[in-house]
Amino acid sequence: MKAPHSTGSLISGRVTGGPGIGLRLLLAQSMVVVAGGATSWVVAGLVGPSLFREHLEQAGLPDSSEEQFHAEQAYRSATVISLTVAIGAAVLAVLVVTWYFSRRLQHSVNEVSSAATAVADGRYGIRVSPPHLGEDFSALARAFNRMATRLESVESTRRQLLADLAHEIRTPVSVLEAYMEALEDGVETLDTDTMTMLRAQIRRLARFSDDVSALSHAEGGLKSIEPTWVAPDAVISTAVMAAADRYAAKEVALTSHVPADLPQLWADPVRLGQVLGNVLDNALRHTPRGGRVSVTVERRHQVLVFAVTDNGDGIPAEHLPYLFERFYRVDAARDREHGGAGIGLAIAKALVEAQQGQIAASSRGLGLGSTFTITFPLHRDQR
Repeated sequence: MKAPHSTGSLISGRVTGGPGIGLRLLLAQSMVVVAGGATSWVVAGLVGPSLFREHLEQAGLPDSSEEQFHAEQAYRSATVISLTVAIGAAVLAVLVVTWYFSRRLQHSVNEVSSAATAVADGRYGIRVSPPHLGEDFSALARAFNRMATRLESVESTRRQLLADLAHEIRTPVSVLEAYMEALEDGVETLDTDTMTMLRAQIRRLARFSDDVSALSHAEGGLKSIEPTWVAPDAVISTAVMAAADRYAAKEVALTSHVPADLPQLWADPVRLGQVLGNVLDNALRHTPRGGRVSVTVERRHQVLVFAVTDNGDGIPAEHLPYLFERFYRVDAARDREHGGAGIGLAIAKALVEAQQGQIAASSRGLGLGSTFTITFPLHRDQR
């Protein structure tokens, strides 16, 4: 059962009722006016008569005379009337001005409160309008809208991730279930081919689990990064050697070119090797037998640029902005056949950005190959 809505404040876990901000503002302004009026009365009563009497004496009216008495009475009467009218006008002006601004302020507060309630209920598409009550309130509105936008993006990603996870797991599980039923019914026999297929599906599930775990750690950011001084040629040599057997099995040529005068890079060598490995795996997957893949690195002003170039399938322009999203595939059916889950490039992007780098892809189109560039800034003592 949902608790009744309250406009009170939440303090130490308890909801405490109280007057709204508009009434509080009105009371505060009224107290200021009352204090000002009382002060005016006291000052006028203590200081005014003595000053007026001194001026009368300077004007030649004798002390305690009839003329002085009437003049002082006229002064007191004029003072009372003037102060009464002035204080009354001030109170009326305060009431009108406070009512106007408290209405605007209350409207803005209510809008933010209602929007916050909507966000708490899962309606992340709501936004608050600019309050036009000064920079402080405008900054609050902008911060709230940024928060709602971020939450909306996170929720959308979460739903897409769950859908992708279910989709990726469904295929190998369905195959395993079908073969188990076939074995139980005697339709299939547990021969070498069947065992090979079952192991392949199990490996696919295990690989997918490892990929999701790696992506989770990569998106954890700096906690998984242990930077040190890295020689670019050593990192590229290790990555090329690790991928050499897979490239040889597919008969794809893998070459590298590293200039001799490159500065060392402040980065995590393990994570950088993982990035290059993922990009090389992606290039191999999309390069046909007999194709070529090259790895290069060069210095461009204050950055170091790694590039992996292939002469394979190429990437249509409309797919380039989405390549590094989780589970995204240019050709979903072909990637599933080759065992890819669409996570490798997302892992690479997360690991590169966790080290203040950038990764991008370019291609001239289908059949014209592609290039993935990884850019890292050089520290001041590296330049």
